[in-house]
Amino acid sequence: MAEAGSRRSHHRRKNQGLPRPWCCSFGVAPQSPESRGVSAARRNHHRHQPRAKPPKVAYAASFQSSPSPSSSKMGLGLIDPRRILSPGRVSPIDSDAAFGAPPEAGSGASVATVNVESEPEYVDSVPKEKAPLPARLSSASSAAEVGVCQVRGKERSMDLRLSLKGKDGKCLVLELDSEVLCRDSKFFAAMVSDARRKASNAAAECRKIEVAEIEDLSVFRDTIQLMYEKDIMKCLVKAGVHCSIDILEVSSTIMFNRGVISCLNFLEAVPWSESEEEKLKGLFSRCSFDEAIAQDVLARLYTGVCNSSEDLALRLVQSVVNGTNSKARKELQTLVNCLFSKSSVYQKKPDGLNKDGLYGFCYSCLNYLVEIFAEEAGSVSSDQTCKGRESRPMIERVSRQVDNLTWILEILIDKQMAEDFVGLWAKQDDLVRLHETASPMVRYELSRISASVFMALGRGKLHCPGDLRYEVMFAWFGPMLSDFGWLQRCARGLDVRMLEEDMGQAILTLSLSQQQALFVEWFRRFSVQGSECPNLSKAFQVWWRRSFARMADARG
Repeated sequence: MAEAGSRRSHHRRKNQGLPRPWCCSFGVAPQSPESRGVSAARRNHHRHQPRAKPPKVAYAASFQSSPSPSSSKMGLGLIDPRRILSPGRVSPIDSDAAFGAPPEAGSGASVATVNVESEPEYVDSVPKEKAPLPARLSSASSAAEVGVCQVRGKERSMDLRLSLKGKDGKCLVLELDSEVLCRDSKFFAAMVSDARRKASNAAAECRKIEVAEIEDLSVFRDTIQLMYEKDIMKCLVKAGVHCSIDILEVSSTIMFNRGVISCLNFLEAVPWSESEEEKLKGLFSRCSFDEAIAQDVLARLYTGVCNSSEDLALRLVQSVVNGTNSKARKELQTLVNCLFSKSSVYQKKPDGLNKDGLYGFCYSCLNYLVEIFAEEAGSVSSDQTCKGRESRPMIERVSRQVDNLTWILEILIDKQMAEDFVGLWAKQDDLVRLHETASPMVRYELSRISASVFMALGRGKLHCPGDLRYEVMFAWFGPMLSDFGWLQRCARGLDVRMLEEDMGQAILTLSLSQQQALFVEWFRRFSVQGSECPNLSKAFQVWWRRSFARMADARG
């Protein structure tokens, strides 16, 4: 504290010789932080130069930081409004937010915006030529501003005033160089030529033309400004795809060929979003372009080869069926399901996958399964069955073919074409016979196919005759009871509890005598295997009540 007091006293003694003016005196400017820096610089300058008599200058020029009694000098730029000092303060008022920087002179293009409700009137003896656009102009969400805009080069003369009127009542006036405008646009060339022909004063420096019923003034203005740019592509890169499509439509309407070519070249080289693609398709449906310059964009929008969607879909399914990477196969299966399912946004037509082609894949997979199990049983030599096949473990080969069949069955059920698969699976006598002799850790994969069929029958997704339902249940019900324990341990996405429920419901769709045959077999196996056998007790009780309890009530 003592040291701080000594510093302050020393500072007062050091500055004791300086005169202190009154606060309200205008003889000396108040010592703001800026004026103190200027005063220090002047003292250092006067130490090295001899003292000279200062020249007489105007009051406002001497004290630009002081308030001026005339407000007109501020508008003339004699006083910087940011240097006004408030009475009783020593720091200047910061007015950067209220006053912007003065406009630069000599710029190539300047815009003066005026917020008015109606079109500004200009006194000119030359009559204005009105011409609505021959086609619909692009629209945007932003409203255009009203004002006067000068678009010119460094050494160009603005001899044309173009008035643009929007549908919303707004107006935008552009002062342009008619030579550039007429050179790049045949539409404006015809308007200017007609206006000059009808002008009463041929020596007038400025002609007026007008375009009405414009949907988006800002896009129209941006398109015209591109005529005065040497490299249009750079401007389109900054504008983006969405704005470039709007500029393309306006360029096509006003016959601005250089803009059309630049927009098409830019759009062909950049990626599009789905909304931008739909917008571009709508533009090509409304406007006509030269096929020679638009062929690259059209090739991205429409296919030129008449490929059948059915053939292409079958080729995709075949690629998944023949695939060997399990993770990639799962992703591709999901992708194909999204593309060709009934609820897919991409499925626009009823035809997508050919029924005969899908069942052809089913036959191929089933035949391959018979060969694999026959090879394991030793009834067929390995050279005959695996000639041209990959030498992979048996469990992996069986699992892949079962996965193919269950996936194709899902597609058939979604397309309501799976009834024939029930008959096909019911008639696999060779597989049923080979199942009895195969290893449990391999044969349970076949019961996955049976589980898919039983669950579809129990949920009512397959509408097959009763005899066909009983045939498939009778053929694969026993193998399912044997493999249920392995299915529980190796579920791989299979809901075992749901399988038990759907199996019981599928059996209950049969006749009572057929139900009795299956439930009696289940009762015998369940008493021996226990939890290794599916629990069908709920469905068994329903069958018992329907068969005996109601019959006794009817007799009573």
